[in-house]
Amino acid sequence: IGGPSMIRSAAKNHKYVTVLVDPADYKKVLEEINIKGETSLSTRQALAVKAFATTSKYDAAIDTFFSQRYLKESRLHLSFDSGETLRYGENGHQSSIFFRQKTAEATLGSAKKLHGKELSFNNYVDGDAALEAARELAGKKGAVVVKHTNPCGYATGASLEQALEMAWNGDIVSAFGSVIAVTDTVDIKTARRLSGRFVEILIAPDYDSEALEFLKLKSKDIRLLKLSGPVAEAKPGKVYRHIMGGMLEQDRDALLFEKFDTVTTTPFDSAKRDLAEFAYKACKHTKSNAIVLAHEYAPGFFRVVGMGAGQPNRIDSLRKLAAVKAEENFKRLHEEEKSTIPFAEYLSAKMGECVMASDAFFPFADTIEQAAEVGIKYIVQPSGSKRDDEVIAACNSKGIAMIFTGTRHFRH
Repeated sequence: IGGPSMIRSAAKNHKYVTVLVDPADYKKVLEEINIKGETSLSTRQALAVKAFATTSKYDAAIDTFFSQRYLKESRLHLSFDSGETLRYGENGHQSSIFFRQKTAEATLGSAKKLHGKELSFNNYVDGDAALEAARELAGKKGAVVVKHTNPCGYATGASLEQALEMAWNGDIVSAFGSVIAVTDTVDIKTARRLSGRFVEILIAPDYDSEALEFLKLKSKDIRLLKLSGPVAEAKPGKVYRHIMGGMLEQDRDALLFEKFDTVTTTPFDSAKRDLAEFAYKACKHTKSNAIVLAHEYAPGFFRVVGMGAGQPNRIDSLRKLAAVKAEENFKRLHEEEKSTIPFAEYLSAKMGECVMASDAFFPFADTIEQAAEVGIKYIVQPSGSKRDDEVIAACNSKGIAMIFTGTRHFRH
């Protein structure tokens, strides 16, 4: 009883009293007393604010605990600070503030801006999407190119330079004005890949000195963010979304799949397992209804060649977006290789090497029919449709191998 009351009383009387609730402040206070003989009013004011914030969190924790135990009511108290006024919100007529929250993970909130103008509302939203998608590639040389929260480019490589180039080439039109997150220290070779390319933000664990100076000279507009730690896999936790009249809380989507079972008579080539997981990771971070086509462009290294996102139906994500983009990418590759193979034959072979991932089940077999028409031979999807048997039968009739993961990844 006495503790919080004494702290609040001292904080109220901060004109004359120094109140300490955090050992991290001891050193500063002692140094100030040793030099001046007392603490300054500005120090006491700052410490008073910290004291009230501490008792507020304490009371909130008690409220949450006893409301659940005695009243069977769930209460939510969220704490954010260091509010930063942004230039504007999602659109120019909307005002906006970014409030930070302390976490153990490396996030945009704890990242250090090394260069460029201040971030906007949309920069934070896209940057978070890019970083969350990059977490799936932790431990690998990986790059994510995000536009309007969708990973239009997603790749791994033998080097970060290669991963970035493959990700950029996934959709060179959409990559203009994108936000990029990478999983490793940016070196000069990687930095040079961005020469002449307009990028809003580059997010990385660190930058070599030569790469940093190159990028600073390259553009005054690019924002260079250094994370407070390595890009690591997402940890379980809670995430929130505000709607008018309330707040939604759910578990963070930190799971990739519960199982990885072949359900077709056509066997799923074990050599395609890593590619299938990569495709599913990319699909997990693509807006629903999501379809992703991924290709192994070099032994052990993968990239997204086609992506369909945010469509009212899944078949359009494939036939009007993902398949079309993949054809464009393979057309460019066909020309770069100066291949003498007729393009139709070349495209059919390349599409047959891809894995197609879907973020949710297929309600009908029509998407399978379309997949077969464009040459897909491998599919990974969650399952859960009333017509799963029809979908499996359609795959069997077309010689397509299919995996069920048991885990849906809707992203709205």
